[in-house]
Parts: sequence; C-alpha cells; structure tokens
Amino acid sequence: MQPVSERIRARVKGKQRFHANDNISAFIEPGELDELTKEVEGKVLSLLQSLVIDVESDHNTRESSRRVAKMYVNEVFRGRYVPLPKVTEFPNAAHLNELMIMGPITVRSACSHHLCPIMGRLWIGVMPNEHSNLIGLSKYSRVTEWVMSRPQIQEEAVLQLANLLVDMMKPDGLAVVMEADHFCMHWRGVKDNASKMTNSVMRGVFLENGPLRREFLSLIDLKR
Repeated sequence: MQPVSERIRARVKGKQRFHANDNISAFIEPGELDELTKEVEGKVLSLLQSLVIDVESDHNTRESSRRVAKMYVNEVFRGRYVPLPKVTEFPNAAHLNELMIMGPITVRSACSHHLCPIMGRLWIGVMPNEHSNLIGLSKYSRVTEWVMSRPQIQEEAVLQLANLLVDMMKPDGLAVVMEADHFCMHWRGVKDNASKMTNSVMRGVFLENGPLRREFLSLIDLKR
C-alpha cells in the first residue's frame, strides 16, 4: 500500500501550498493521522539508527521513535494537521470602540530551519467597530496555538495570526507583538542564551494612529 504521506501529498499537490507552516487538514481523511504517526515513527527509528544509537539494548531510547512521532504529529506540529478550532463569534451589540488587549499569551513553536523550540509570549491589540465580530477571550489563545504549533519563522507566524484575526473580526485595527527565545541560538551556532527576538504587525488604525500605537505598546510593557 502507498505510504499515507504520499497519499496526502498527492491530494494536496497542485491544489494548495504545503510548506512547513501551512495547514493541510482539508486533505487528511479520517484515521490517516494514526497512520501518519506510525509512518513517522519508522522514519525516526531510521534516524536514530543512522546516528549509531543502539535502540534495541538502550532502554532510554527503545521507545523514543514512537514518543517523538506522537509528539510531532499530535502536539508540536498539530497546527498543520487539524482544522482551525471552533471559534464562537458574537456581534458587537454594545458598539464597543475602545482598545482591547489580550496577553501575554504563551507561545510554543518550532523553528523551520532546525526544528528547535521557539518559546515566548505574545500580545494582541484590537480596536473594534460596531460591525466587528467579537470572539471569546480564550479563543485568542486557541487560535494562537493553532497557528504556532507548526514549524514557523517568527516573522511569518505573526503575519499569519494577524491575517486570520482580521478576517475573523473585521476590526478597525489589529496589533500583534511577539517576543520569543529561539533555541537554535541557545543550542547551536553562537550559543547565545540571552538574545530574544521581538517583532510586531500593525494593521488599520494601529498603523495610521501614532498615539494609539504608543498606548498599546506602553500598556503591554515588554519588560514586565
């Protein structure tokens, strides 16, 4: 039988992009994630063997291929394989038009280059209008996790999140600021444990209105 990864790839190819940070859940059929996990397990086992690790007699790594496969498919890269979580939207009945800030939201992701952890925090600022769709506070965390739980580059991740929230809510403005540690710098290369990366995306009135942008940045106060 054709490997499940090849079946999924055949469905996706030519219909949409399937880069590391893309969601391909629409092309995965029921039961195939279990098959994919099993296939990944075999590939990880081959990797360990190529690293000259005796996975048969080493009790610490005997089950590592299974653990790593489950971790990648069901947790670390889960945002690639499952649909966007259900997000309840409700009308802006009170015609709210004041700044709302959510955060810090914990970020757990992985660098696309080395598959090392990216760990950090993120803030979202929203300036709604009377026509905006509002979402529950917990949904900001759920949507953020869905976007971040796939191999990412921080600059692209915040753009993906901002685009998704703007499409959902149709606000007058939206701002996203993310600060994170990149373990590809901690573990390898320069081995710098102190450096963090901070970047932002500003849309609508946050881009046009300097005082509003400064208010948002002063309220999140990255140093806290």
